[in-house]
Amino acid sequence: MASSADSSASFFRRHWEGYKEFWKERFSILDNYSRFVKRDEPLPSWSDSDVEEFIASDPVHGPTLKAAREAVKFGAVGCVIGAVTTAGFAWKYSRSPHGAILSYGAGAVFGWTFGQEIANHWLQLYRLDTMAAQVKFFEWWENKADGRS
Repeated sequence: MASSADSSASFFRRHWEGYKEFWKERFSILDNYSRFVKRDEPLPSWSDSDVEEFIASDPVHGPTLKAAREAVKFGAVGCVIGAVTTAGFAWKYSRSPHGAILSYGAGAVFGWTFGQEIANHWLQLYRLDTMAAQVKFFEWWENKADGRS
């Protein structure tokens, strides 16, 4: 027979808890950022000059962060190219405004993804730990914002 603790939780509640635990385990990598996101006071905004200062000051994680920032340019170019070309083809062959708009959005997403893949290989980001560099930058910025640096 089932114990009283098992019967007190509903069928859906038990499955929901299992589901949450499953995805929490898969995305445990996000715990690296939780101390920066779940602060009492949010971190102040930073500028490009602050990031460049960190890149110059950290010989280990600075170049990695610089490469990750360069990868964004690849994604942005891919996004623009993908959006314009797919919307152009949709407009050329269907003359449907809503189809062109939908293909514009889908092309932007696919172009961003393709651009990031190109950046991953071009800049060899698969060899770098970009998350560690980002966490180090957040730690550096937190210390600087709190006046501890």
